[in-house]
Amino acid sequence: MERKKTDCPALPPGWKKEEVIRKSGLSAGKSDVYYYSPTGKKFRSKPQLARYLGNAVDLACFDFRTGKMMPGKLQKNKQRFRHDAQNLAKGGKPDLNTALPIRQTASIFKQPVTKVTSHPGNKVKTDLQRAVEQPRQLFWEKRLTGLRSSDITEQVLRSMDLPKGLRGIGPDAGDDVLLSAIASALHMSSAPITGQTSAAAEKNPAIWLNTTQPLCKPFTVTDEQIRDQELKVFQARRSLEEALTADGLARAAENSRELLQGKTA
Repeated sequence: MERKKTDCPALPPGWKKEEVIRKSGLSAGKSDVYYYSPTGKKFRSKPQLARYLGNAVDLACFDFRTGKMMPGKLQKNKQRFRHDAQNLAKGGKPDLNTALPIRQTASIFKQPVTKVTSHPGNKVKTDLQRAVEQPRQLFWEKRLTGLRSSDITEQVLRSMDLPKGLRGIGPDAGDDVLLSAIASALHMSSAPITGQTSAAAEKNPAIWLNTTQPLCKPFTVTDEQIRDQELKVFQARRSLEEALTADGLARAAENSRELLQGKTA
């Protein structure tokens, strides 16, 4: 690999830009760009650089690959933001699609179907609700089994602890499948979440399952549970506020030290 390290005038004094050109392999000829702070800290992406510099440097029009400020890039972003804002002002809806990936069954009819309505006493009825709703695969939530969310360090996050009153129905009714079913029901439907109210669903869910409700037994949410959740949300917001305040003060102090070191160097 060939390495080229140069000064970066778009950043504060002392910052270096390194370009590493690959000499072999399938990616021969391609280059990777890195930046080094005056203290020698390495940055691999623009988001990392923006988090480190904070409000000290405006990187809105900074091009990470070339190391230069590109005013035209900022202008395009402003035009796109203005266009989105105008659409919302005219009554347009933001893109809040939270639908989970559900496989749709294709039609088995390859030729047009002709309806014969001339028979005496024949009545053709149309179920408008069935025409609007999309078909759902039975037990489709099972396909989300084993999926886990992770943080930026690729460490798997601990799953949520469900209340004792929530119990699953159906094959492989684990907590992860039940959590996915309830979360998707909250996002995809505005109807109340009551669970499977039919007692026959527990004996044979493949026949008596209500596909509009999650795979769980009927449950009720008490006032005490609501108050406990409100307290947890309040504590989480307070902890987040304290962490953001401490992080902002630490970054400001670190940036001040680096600027002083750059002036004295």
